[in-house]
Amino acid sequence: MPIKFRISRRQIFSYAAASLLLAACATSPLGRSQLKLYSDDEMAKLGTTAFQQTEQKTPVSADGHTTAYVNCVANAITHELPNGGGNWDVKVFDSKDVNAFALPGGKIGVYTGLLKVTQSQDQLAAVIGHEVSHVLAGHSNERVSQQSATNAGLQVASLVIGGNGLLGDAALGALGLGAQYGILLPFSRVHESEADLLGLDLMAKAGFDPRQAVELWQNMSRVAGGQKPPEFASTHPSDATRIRQIEARLPQDLPLYNQARANGKRPQCGP
Repeated sequence: MPIKFRISRRQIFSYAAASLLLAACATSPLGRSQLKLYSDDEMAKLGTTAFQQTEQKTPVSADGHTTAYVNCVANAITHELPNGGGNWDVKVFDSKDVNAFALPGGKIGVYTGLLKVTQSQDQLAAVIGHEVSHVLAGHSNERVSQQSATNAGLQVASLVIGGNGLLGDAALGALGLGAQYGILLPFSRVHESEADLLGLDLMAKAGFDPRQAVELWQNMSRVAGGQKPPEFASTHPSDATRIRQIEARLPQDLPLYNQARANGKRPQCGP
């Protein structure tokens, strides 16, 4: 007769929590503890797939001058990554969207709409530095891991709360909202702020003027025209918050910029 083991719902929850804590052993470049459940190879495959899907949906720009300009800025930024950054696949997408992204696996995408807002190579460098810093800090891995952990936690909670009818449904709904506004969105704002600061470091080391990052976000604020959700309900910090954090970082990055210029790093990319 097989032996039956009885495990309480509380024990299930404890085991799940312990497993996640054991996995949370990574540290961001700014010293913040991270939950990263996936390997670099797994994330690179996800990044490559996402990049290919973007190429299928959005036409790549045929403008050679624009492509050379974006590549010049991107190459200067990625060269400052550990071990020289490696080879990055850079594409300019013909779209009015004011956006750019970088993905695990060495992928960078810049939309032509962004180039109408970035008024200099330094401002474009601030955007690319920010996006590349998301990859440098493993934010994609962390976000996917957080989502997996949150889903697992809600499933465990449903076992604990389950069977209570409307009360159980209401409790699960509250847990879902709590996860969204108390965990996922704040963590995403942390990622954005971290990428701003790391990107500022990268652009300064590459010889781009970090003071132009302030000008960039002022431009972004004017383009948005105030049409943004409250910061507590947004995945991004407010423009005012970003500018304040960047200005506080400038005393650290201006010496890096001056040293880079003294060492001959004077990018001449355009536009």
